[in-house]
Amino acid sequence: MTAAAEAAGQPTGYEEDKPARALTGWVHHLVALGCVLIGLFALYQVFFPLAQGNQVSLILFLAAVLPLTLLCYRSGLRLRRTKTTDPPRDNPTLLDWLLALVALVACLYPILPFQIGDGGGGFDEFLSRQSTPGVVDVLVGSLVVLLVLEACRRTTGAALPIVSVLALGYAYYGGYLPQSAAIAHAGVDWDQIVSASFLQSTGLYGVPLDVAATYIVLFTIYGAVLEATGASKFFIDLSFSAFRRSRAAPGRTVTLAGFLMGSVSGSGTATTVSLGSVTWPVLRRAGYPAENAGGMLAAAGIGAILSPPTLGAAAFIIAEYLGVPYLTVLIWTIVPTVLYYLGILCAVEIDARRYGTGEVDTEAESTLRLLGRFGYHLISLAMIVVFLALDMSAMRAVVYATAVQIVLSYLDRDHRMTPVRLYRALAAGVRSVLAVAAVCAAAGLIAAMITRTGLGLQLNSILVNTARAISENPTAVLIFTAIFAALAVSVLGLAVPVTASFVISWVIVGPALQDLGVAAPAVAMFVFYFAVLSEVTPPTALAAVAASAITGGRVIPTMMQTWKYTLPAFLVPFAFVLTGNGEGLLGLRSLSDMVWTAAVAALAVAALAVVTGRWMFGPAGWPERALCAPAAALLLYLSPVTIGVGVALLSVAAAVNLLSTRNRTAEPRGA
Repeated sequence: MTAAAEAAGQPTGYEEDKPARALTGWVHHLVALGCVLIGLFALYQVFFPLAQGNQVSLILFLAAVLPLTLLCYRSGLRLRRTKTTDPPRDNPTLLDWLLALVALVACLYPILPFQIGDGGGGFDEFLSRQSTPGVVDVLVGSLVVLLVLEACRRTTGAALPIVSVLALGYAYYGGYLPQSAAIAHAGVDWDQIVSASFLQSTGLYGVPLDVAATYIVLFTIYGAVLEATGASKFFIDLSFSAFRRSRAAPGRTVTLAGFLMGSVSGSGTATTVSLGSVTWPVLRRAGYPAENAGGMLAAAGIGAILSPPTLGAAAFIIAEYLGVPYLTVLIWTIVPTVLYYLGILCAVEIDARRYGTGEVDTEAESTLRLLGRFGYHLISLAMIVVFLALDMSAMRAVVYATAVQIVLSYLDRDHRMTPVRLYRALAAGVRSVLAVAAVCAAAGLIAAMITRTGLGLQLNSILVNTARAISENPTAVLIFTAIFAALAVSVLGLAVPVTASFVISWVIVGPALQDLGVAAPAVAMFVFYFAVLSEVTPPTALAAVAASAITGGRVIPTMMQTWKYTLPAFLVPFAFVLTGNGEGLLGLRSLSDMVWTAAVAALAVAALAVVTGRWMFGPAGWPERALCAPAAALLLYLSPVTIGVGVALLSVAAAVNLLSTRNRTAEPRGA
């Protein structure tokens, strides 16, 4: 857990979830024990997978995390309380315990030795009824689906359960739609819906939950160990010492610390909260307005989901969907991550000049001394990449990196991983997965319904046909399809968490772009980035809301400032899919292609920073900004002709700005 989350009595994780209960007494110890057992089971599975198959391990995983989620998160129901002088308790209610017990039995039903009324028990008998589920199968499966949706409601709000219900309703009632409707289908019986959701290795037990039960559990345990060994404090101290005293140093510090701390939390909001609690006083002393500082904190925090080596949960799903090693996905993210933080740094430099921020003297040790004393925190991060490069699976790599970090912790007396600390870190890491596990199960359910009904193919056709209605030119069709796809992913991301947004969008948007000739890795990264960036899009930018709570700034202006800091990142993903050269940004071509496309894209990011920051060599008026906007778009198209035109427009904007700045400087002298 991050320090801020720990103080609040809640875990952090890969999804921005609602505050969990601050459990006390024996309930706290029981939940912690349950989380530790889940963690140990996940570690055991890395080296000794169950002989019965992957679906059995997922059944056991869901049977463990679903009851714990119902215990750890509030139902929202306000029960009448008797008047008492005792402080209010936050432990589960009787209803929570009953639901948890029902969830445990229902989730274990597929592997029970007896299954009432459906022709025998055991997992093999259960699988034999996939095509013709029995009455009890349907009842239990329906119950598990409802409990998963209730867990989602408690952890992330009502939006994802509503989308799930709509998907189930569409699958069942789609046959009643007029057959002339573009999204009509034959309809799916409820027993077949339950079969696809509960009996088969799709739906609840699909790829998303598999990723949660393996990659995400192990990486959150690693993040919890990093946190417990003092890595977060080291990353922040290192960021402060790296930039020392300059008017832009506070902003640079926030940017670097956000990148480094992303490896600990993997959560945009958690990183924002942890970062803001430490750096906001420095930003305030430097002279940053509350809304501007909040936007900077939120933008740096969201970068945690985009930054290697841990990234966000959807990145692991990309590796599974495309059947590539996780190291390959890390390589794809290198240049886009650099461009994301370059955009933030450009905005930081501009704001330091616009707001006239001052130097802030911080009590930080020298960089060399910090690296010499605590630089070992970087070793385990590097070891993950080394292990992956040695063709080791991502799961084994992170387990070995965790072991390395535990051993290295004994170099610091204050943060040694004693058995008690290791137990707590294991419990905290697994508890962070509860919310994302529920989200992954629901996302798999929605994806299964979209696939089962053929809705993905139908929406794919609608997307492309709408673009063709505007223009028959193949280039224009691709551009408009990409724009519509980006809008669709962004809007969906306003309602559901990043992981669910990616899974649903991949099923719908992915085929549309691939049918137009875009490579699958480029499409996956396009969808991934817009799913993440929906987290900073008003009006539901959770990281910005958290930042405004820390800085005391107004929420909506803070969201707009966050959007300003991240705007370049909204346009860079278009470069992935619009031309073949854009694949160079992902390392899908030669190293030389990767270098020159990154250089051109960096120039485009700088131009976009001028547009949003209204500063170049001096204050930038509308003529310079009007030139920089199309220059950035043309540069990101990454075609030789458009690059030449973009550079020309940017050069004119620079000349205009230099001339106006020189005239503005000379005016007082002539007065």
